[in-house]
Amino acid sequence: MWFRNLQLYRLGQSFELTPELLDERLHASAFRGCGRMELVASGWASPLGRVGQQLVHAANGYIMVCMRKEEKILPAGVIRQLLDDKVAEVEAAESREIYRREKLRMKEEIIVDLLPRALTRISNLFAYIDVRHGLLVVDSPSASKAETLVSLLRNTLGRFPATPVQVRHSTTDTMTRWLSGEALPQGFTPMDECLLRHPDPDGGVISCKHQDLGAAEVRNHIRNGKFAVRLAMQWRERLSFVLHDDLSIKRLRFEDIVRAAEQDVDDDPLARFDQDFSLLVLELAEFLPALLAALGGEAVADKSAAGNPVQAPSPGRPVVEAEPA
Repeated sequence: MWFRNLQLYRLGQSFELTPELLDERLHASAFRGCGRMELVASGWASPLGRVGQQLVHAANGYIMVCMRKEEKILPAGVIRQLLDDKVAEVEAAESREIYRREKLRMKEEIIVDLLPRALTRISNLFAYIDVRHGLLVVDSPSASKAETLVSLLRNTLGRFPATPVQVRHSTTDTMTRWLSGEALPQGFTPMDECLLRHPDPDGGVISCKHQDLGAAEVRNHIRNGKFAVRLAMQWRERLSFVLHDDLSIKRLRFEDIVRAAEQDVDDDPLARFDQDFSLLVLELAEFLPALLAALGGEAVADKSAAGNPVQAPSPGRPVVEAEPA
């Protein structure tokens, strides 16, 4: 249940639904699986899996949800081979050539025939709403996958204003300055991995792993025009992560000092889940504002566009709206 990747969304207004009311609303779009003739289906499932009945799990102002997706597996190679066989059979039997439009119709017929017998793949996507700070945190390495969960929330609730979190300064520029020798904010330390890219497509990409990032050769690459698009860091010896230039966080790892707070509740899966969830959200409630502050602070959305947006948290410094371009 521990999140491994983070995609961050700022809510455009205060989230007013109670966990009980949200659970009721989600049941209208509960996961029911693919029908015989459906390629894909998605809906809400219990975050606790088989041991849970509720479609939300709430604790101390944090609400977790889980989107479940089922996809039919139809290998392209199998469809292509069946199509080739059918085309060859018809051409031999009728002594004529099969053209593109008829091939497309044959392909559709093959897919329709295979759908009821196709194997399926099921995946779960977890997220939680931080009601107090107006954040949605999605456990996904991909922004497009995270957006599918946000879209399902919008379709389910009728309205769910949420936009990816933005910072006032370029994440790429900030990471590059850190690698150039600028001191990192308190609590953050670089690890041994980064990715450097030249703005010229032919300028090259340098991937550093198990390397001292303070070494002269790393700084030489930056002096020669390369910039950082990925940087591995540690925060307060409590968690490690890889920050990407799009502000996504990947390979998130909670260190032993965090997990040491876990108590022996292995015999009760519900108690274990609740405990892990509480540790997760409380740790991220400190880490995420600290990271956004380290990156220059969160860019506040235009209030006229968002209606009544939630004020971004501003630990340690005030948030000032960016000047118009």
